[in-house]
Amino acid sequence: MDEVRVLIKNRTDVSLLVRTFYAKVRQEKVLGPIFNSNITDWEAHLELLTDFWETQLFLKRLYHGNPVTAHQEVDEKMNHSITSEHFGLWLNLWFETIDELFTGDVAWIAKNRAQKMSTMLFMKMFENRK
Repeated sequence: MDEVRVLIKNRTDVSLLVRTFYAKVRQEKVLGPIFNSNITDWEAHLELLTDFWETQLFLKRLYHGNPVTAHQEVDEKMNHSITSEHFGLWLNLWFETIDELFTGDVAWIAKNRAQKMSTMLFMKMFENRK
């Protein structure tokens, strides 16, 4: 029997996406150590990321952080060792998770925004290196 994929319609769906995705990230052999060493309160971080993605997908204006600064700070803590390959691994897991759980226009938007953001965040992180 095929799995049923549904539309991303609300915060509950976004939360499922974020939580399923970051459960994978935490276990991934390359990404896991980076995330697990930098995030001390996973529950708060998952709520923040749910706010971020709900803002991105439904224009709710719930997120008020600065992802550029956050990524630059992590890169500094990791001695500027984060590469475009790390972002590629992240993006592949993101796409995989979306494809497992969801279908439709909002799922496509989630992939598209993540792809654009990953490029921009890596570039801003790289520009910040001294």
